[in-house]
Amino acid sequence: MHRTAPRLARLLACAAVPVMLVATGCSDDDSGDKKKASATPSAAATPSASPSVKEATFTKLPEVCKTVTEKTIDSIVPKAKKKEGDPLPASDSNDSASCFWNGLDDEDPKDMQFRTLTISLKRFTADPALGSGEKRAQAFVTQRTTKAATEDGAKEAKTEKLTDIGDEANSVASDYRKSDDDYRNAIVVTRTANVVITVKYSGAGYQGAKNPDAEGLMKNAQTAAKEAVTAVADANKK
Repeated sequence: MHRTAPRLARLLACAAVPVMLVATGCSDDDSGDKKKASATPSAAATPSASPSVKEATFTKLPEVCKTVTEKTIDSIVPKAKKKEGDPLPASDSNDSASCFWNGLDDEDPKDMQFRTLTISLKRFTADPALGSGEKRAQAFVTQRTTKAATEDGAKEAKTEKLTDIGDEANSVASDYRKSDDDYRNAIVVTRTANVVITVKYSGAGYQGAKNPDAEGLMKNAQTAAKEAVTAVADANKK
């Protein structure tokens, strides 16, 4: 598919949550002499039982744009506009944060390759009504994976479980069409304790170039996910 320069510019522009138990006892002797009744607690005063949840493992998030190295960005997002990434707006960066990179490798006019990378972090705290941070994070992994399978209008996405990233992880591979061009998504949703990391890595070949290999795309997404898992642990070291 051939594009004019203005057309390519438009493509790049588009791409670019006490009770106390007390027993009272009275006694009378057989002679009829009465003694003062005395009250003695049968057990030590204890607070009322309340639901207890495990304290969250991770108390903070790393700087999201530093969860992957510039060396990795050079490798998977060639000619990135900003190697340091663009942080996306967030109401509280210690609960959720995202960073975005994009770049067009146009060195070879016959093989112009476009890539985008988005890394999102979401931290869950313990809640007596909702459960531990880890339990809440587990539920979010399922929710986010389901959403990834239809992202960008993709159909027939392929979802698989991964065993070597974080405490649990899923991958979602899909193809979709946008602005008359074919794109590929490689999405990894992984959990490390009470933090969920989503890596969305997308690619396309422009002006007639072939689309990136799906297997290679997913391998790069997993590399970024592993680095992000390490970054979360490093940020919480005491």
